[in-house]
Amino acid sequence: MENLTRRNFFKMAGTVAVGLAASQFTGFKSALAQAPVIGSTDFTHTADINGSYAKVYFTKHIDAQHLIKLYDLINEGIYGKVAIKLHTGEQHGPNILPRDMVQAFQAHVPNSNIVETNTLYVGDRDTTEKHRETLRVNGWMFCPVDIMDEDGTAMLPVRGGMHLKEISVGKNMLNYDSMVVLTHFKGHPRGGFGGSMKNLAIGCADGQIGKRMVHGVGQVLPKTSAEWPGEERFMENMADSAKGTIDYFGKHIVYLNVMRRMSVDCDCTGTSAAEPTIPDIGILASTDLLAIDQASVDLVYAQPERYRHDLVERIESRKGLRQLSAMRELKMGNDKYKLISID
Repeated sequence: MENLTRRNFFKMAGTVAVGLAASQFTGFKSALAQAPVIGSTDFTHTADINGSYAKVYFTKHIDAQHLIKLYDLINEGIYGKVAIKLHTGEQHGPNILPRDMVQAFQAHVPNSNIVETNTLYVGDRDTTEKHRETLRVNGWMFCPVDIMDEDGTAMLPVRGGMHLKEISVGKNMLNYDSMVVLTHFKGHPRGGFGGSMKNLAIGCADGQIGKRMVHGVGQVLPKTSAEWPGEERFMENMADSAKGTIDYFGKHIVYLNVMRRMSVDCDCTGTSAAEPTIPDIGILASTDLLAIDQASVDLVYAQPERYRHDLVERIESRKGLRQLSAMRELKMGNDKYKLISID
């Protein structure tokens, strides 16, 4: 009965209450004293991890074995046909997630395939034909890749959105029962950073309608990067867009952020992406969208100044922290979280 219901109606699932936390994860004290974000506590060996906290699981090991181990801790709500939302990147992008790691992960998730959408900007993926060739070049040929807007679009309602009342997504997204958001956490030219929320907000919006809605542009695209709308309004539009998708999937969506090769630039910049200046950190997993992106940002701010400087400058210069506060205001998760190491 649930399968029938989910294929015909939008499920609007409530999220946990939002609050503030002031405690600190081990080793974060000096960094968080300067960070305009929320700290956490190391609850790895604590029995009481219930209450008004989201659980964010963490490992410092970035490999298929640990990615799968984290997923198995959060996948209770995943069933049926599963979409793995991945940013597959422009051709020869140096920072995209390792193909062998993703291949092993996808093989572990029954009845799954990778999903993507075409881009709005002109590049290697703005048409389905070019996108298919880029998938081949980048090695994403080990499983089906569903370009969700290849066959059209669908409108999802955005309940209580700040600016958007609905969002246009790739039509094929409605064919899936569950979604796994597998994200390469990194910087972003317009958003400051790209975490799970950005992966949903832009990555599920179709190339020609939804992405125009998120970016706040009309039929004629800005000629230069500097002319694209950004800052707070862009972050709020992204939150609205992501909310449409998480409300659709309800409890049947989970999040994994892989914090490796974190350039200040997105994988959409391809080979022109700046070389990362911050060390790899690890992998995070949660059933809570806000908590996992909040924890990822906190881990960046917790790095020594000489490492975090470039990425923090990118986040703050683009007003990227508005992503987190917008999600709080839209009740898209909990910024009070407990970081639980599996190492």
